[in-house]
Amino acid sequence: MSMHVRKPKNPDQSTRVLKLRLKDKHAVALREQAYHVNQVWNYCNALSFQIWERERRFISAYDIDAYTAGAGKEGLPLHSTTVQSISSELVTRRKQFKKVKLRWRVSAGSRRSLGWIPFKASALRYRNGQVLFSCFSKPLSLWDSYELSNYELGAGNFSEDAHGRWYLNVTVKVIRPAKTTGKSAVGIDLGLKDFAGLSTGEVIAADRFYRDLEPALAVSQRARKKVRARAIHAKIANRRQDSLHKLSTRLVAEHGTIFVGNVNAAGLVKTRMAKSVLDAGWSKFRTMLKYKCDDAGAWFEEVNEAYSTQTCSECGALGGPKGMEGLGIREWICLRCNAVHHRDVNSAKIILARGHARLAGGIPFLSV
Repeated sequence: MSMHVRKPKNPDQSTRVLKLRLKDKHAVALREQAYHVNQVWNYCNALSFQIWERERRFISAYDIDAYTAGAGKEGLPLHSTTVQSISSELVTRRKQFKKVKLRWRVSAGSRRSLGWIPFKASALRYRNGQVLFSCFSKPLSLWDSYELSNYELGAGNFSEDAHGRWYLNVTVKVIRPAKTTGKSAVGIDLGLKDFAGLSTGEVIAADRFYRDLEPALAVSQRARKKVRARAIHAKIANRRQDSLHKLSTRLVAEHGTIFVGNVNAAGLVKTRMAKSVLDAGWSKFRTMLKYKCDDAGAWFEEVNEAYSTQTCSECGALGGPKGMEGLGIREWICLRCNAVHHRDVNSAKIILARGHARLAGGIPFLSV
């Protein structure tokens, strides 16, 4: 009797998603495919909700596939693996967001959902600078900035951005980069006035990605120039991503241990500071730090930052500025030890100390 032996994972490899832009000439065909993807998504969404109402149980992706089997033979111009990927994604997102019914995917109008076409590894092949997708008779041309011939392509999707451009997002196995040369530990306090304060004393200024282009965006929106408005939004996103990538790469290269405050970005988005919070890109930055630390063999952890702006990093006394009126105070003096603190740098030192689990031990109600 033969036994299947699972191959051990290669510790020198990791899975990454490569994003490559497709040529614009394929946009029309891809939008047509995205329309059919939306119809399948909405069908699966409605089916899942109906079974929940009738039987009070969540249907699995395997169960949904039984209802969509044979759809291609009935005229649906989608590959079977794409249909299966849609049901799998719906079940995953339903669990993630803990909802019985997800948002409807709209194919037209001002609330149109951006195009999305998922696929499994068997549906995609690379050949001579192009990709062959099972749903298309002709190959798709792209800007091959990663030299895809060097990779074994896995599952992924085609996606559309707000500017109407299409991208191939595909998973591949990559060799892990060299280990970080940094040995030190650093605490990072994320903010709005300054993007971040480091426990090393460095203060990183906040770039105004959205605010700088907000006047031009307002002009284009008032003039109803939708194409121009989308172009400005794309420029804002590109500038933000470029800046965050450069900063996160530098920090991972310089430090072997990184602690970041767990500031609640989702909660602050619901306040009057929403524009500034979204412009800063805290969540994206922490995500970049996490996967880059994983690749480089560095330690990454999010730390409870409660009261970090009020606590003296020298003696542990709670004497810093408090409340909304204290947000504008950037420097303060501890009344117990007379230490002078920069608000963000002091907070970063507290985060570093809590990461090392030494300061919080002396302040019971601040323990993490």
